[in-house]
Amino acid sequence: MRRFSIAVVAAVTLGTALSSVPAHAGGNGGRGLAHCTAGTCHFDVPPGVYDVRVTLGGEAASGTSVSGETRRSLLPETAVPAGELVTRSFTVNVRTPEGEPTGPEGTPGLDLRIGGSAPALTDITVSRARHARQIFLVGDSTVCDQPGDPYSGWGQQLPQYLRKGMSVANYADSGESTVSYLGNPRLWATVRPLIRPGDLVLVQLAHNDKTTDEATYRANLETLVAGVRERGGQPVLVTPIVRRWFSPDGTLNNGTALLVNGLGVDHPAVIRSVAAAHGVPLIDLTAKTKALVESLGAEGSKALYLTNEARDNTHTSVRGATAYAALVRDELVTRHLVPKGKVRVG
Repeated sequence: MRRFSIAVVAAVTLGTALSSVPAHAGGNGGRGLAHCTAGTCHFDVPPGVYDVRVTLGGEAASGTSVSGETRRSLLPETAVPAGELVTRSFTVNVRTPEGEPTGPEGTPGLDLRIGGSAPALTDITVSRARHARQIFLVGDSTVCDQPGDPYSGWGQQLPQYLRKGMSVANYADSGESTVSYLGNPRLWATVRPLIRPGDLVLVQLAHNDKTTDEATYRANLETLVAGVRERGGQPVLVTPIVRRWFSPDGTLNNGTALLVNGLGVDHPAVIRSVAAAHGVPLIDLTAKTKALVESLGAEGSKALYLTNEARDNTHTSVRGATAYAALVRDELVTRHLVPKGKVRVG
């Protein structure tokens, strides 16, 4: 770890005014704490993909995290010993709307929030990314960038696990089924043209296909897969996260938990079948989340969902979304969809 002279660099802590007059970044980015005020940094950039480089630390021991846009976790809390500085980099997608595709536009440019147990930001640079690979997310409310606490989708937490050069473009949207996602021009018709050769497109749609028959559900998944491939992208089918709905024997072995709809359509089974038939990589998030929830039991698993806060056993808390995002990260590496060197572990 490189040691810097703290005498010539002033660390900035959350709650301290970073600058009374925010600076403009211009079209390609900007550098310096002049872009920051009271724990928030703003860069006046157009929609696009940007690399962010932060220097953290100072005279005292610190712990700093970075989030941005609509509550996306971009950098996990990073501990720095007293008298040292470290540099971390990540890549972020800036778009309008900045959160859910059918939600409000949000604020123009890139907004970053400096948090953590003892935040200390010493320097920051934003520049347009030249060779970034995108991970597009097509999904519902369990995946999306949720606008407010205590809700969080796993796609909102995934960026913190990726290093510079990998960006998450989360186009998941609350309440969407395979039918509505394909039919709404702000959703699939918007996402598909953005896909470039080599981009990953993770598809997790099932929770809202409550009245979709099996033939239609299968055909919709096949349409999404074909659309990704026509653009040169790599489709990845993701089975849905489980609902926290325990059977009397302490397992989730029931249709409510495992996403079997009222017509008897076993969504995870259909997704697995489509993946196998079309040679599509599969992340079996149903199986992974089932194992985790069952291991924690009826009481311990409440913290993953909003059981206590809202009597909600479908949507996840920040803790649950973070845990589920880690499962996705691990599967991306295990299936060689993302190089191990492009992810953060721990």
